[in-house]
Amino acid sequence: YEDFGLLTCSTTVGDDVANLFNVLSGYSMNTEYDRLLVAPHSVRSGLLDRIDREIEHQAQGRPARIRFKVNALVDERVVDALYRASRAGVPVEVWVRGICSLRPGVPGLSENIRVISILGRFLEHSRCYGFDNGGIPELWIGSADMMHRNLDRRVEALVLLRDPGHVAEINTLFDLAFDAGTSAWDLHSDGSWTRRTRSDDGTTLLDFQETLIAGNLGAP
Repeated sequence: YEDFGLLTCSTTVGDDVANLFNVLSGYSMNTEYDRLLVAPHSVRSGLLDRIDREIEHQAQGRPARIRFKVNALVDERVVDALYRASRAGVPVEVWVRGICSLRPGVPGLSENIRVISILGRFLEHSRCYGFDNGGIPELWIGSADMMHRNLDRRVEALVLLRDPGHVAEINTLFDLAFDAGTSAWDLHSDGSWTRRTRSDDGTTLLDFQETLIAGNLGAP
């Protein structure tokens, strides 16, 4: 399978992770972190706050967009927040491997939402949560899916990426995945999926994973 990880010398992240393990071992009751969102305390609430922030950016005419890459999206509060963002005009792109309760393209509800799935040689396992944030992109990676078990009954963590190159690299992957020239499964408003393998003129679409394996994406 594929996944994302962060190799860092950041003392902030190191302190956050040390504090988290102190909580797990019973040496601390701390639930506040600088660059981590940690379930069951702050992953859902942290993402909901950021969805609301994108809605405010959209209302003020600033750059706004939400990009999620997940294995599953079924949490009702997150789904409702994404619908709320769509109704406010925020573009929402969801790249999901498996079950998804979100329905794109429903008039008056989710016209600004697009949901795709990519299946290939490797299991898509990474989770990413991106926000245009008024022109200052914010991107989180980690272990948490948008499910009750992940958000309420497990310890899961997301880390905020600070390096502009890291943010640009993952956004480049989103750009490729959602490009009209890339093969994918599209989710429709009735819950059905359609696989796209050829363009309207019959051209074979790019295979996302094979493109990355061949090294044809290029560095950001």
